[in-house]
Amino acid sequence: MTTEKPSFGWGHININVANLDRSIAFYKKLGFEVFIPAIPYLALDAAEAPKPVPGNAAEALGIQQGTKGRACIMQLGDGFPKLDLTELAGVEQSAPLTNSDRGLVRICLATEDLERDVKRLKADGVEFLTEPKAGHADLADIAVCKDPDGTLIELLQVYLDRWQAVLG
Repeated sequence: MTTEKPSFGWGHININVANLDRSIAFYKKLGFEVFIPAIPYLALDAAEAPKPVPGNAAEALGIQQGTKGRACIMQLGDGFPKLDLTELAGVEQSAPLTNSDRGLVRICLATEDLERDVKRLKADGVEFLTEPKAGHADLADIAVCKDPDGTLIELLQVYLDRWQAVLG
């Protein structure tokens, strides 16, 4: 076993969606903006007509040859990770995982005013699974909403000034 550490940095989180335009509109409500209206290394873009994923890219992703899609890269601020939204046409897809499943079940977005943001998002029609609740020892407040395809999004307001006992 090597002792050399990998040199990874954040790239993106990919969310497969049923309707790219609807999902772009949803993520804009959360403050995201379109960074690139395409995913160039997959040869997909946000144009109305789905395009085929090239053979090598389809093979690398483990999707069926000839799969067509549309996609874009969104960002929250200027940093990483980016958010890739991908709409695949003509392939069977299962429902997203829930919080009690294994694997990647939700993404988390930090806020400085959870109550305000939840109220604003509800007014914009965002569906919430939970209302804002205090986490253990009042270290954070948490609420969970979902995107149009059921992907879970945790909204989190952390109170770092209360973390001294945890951090030592």
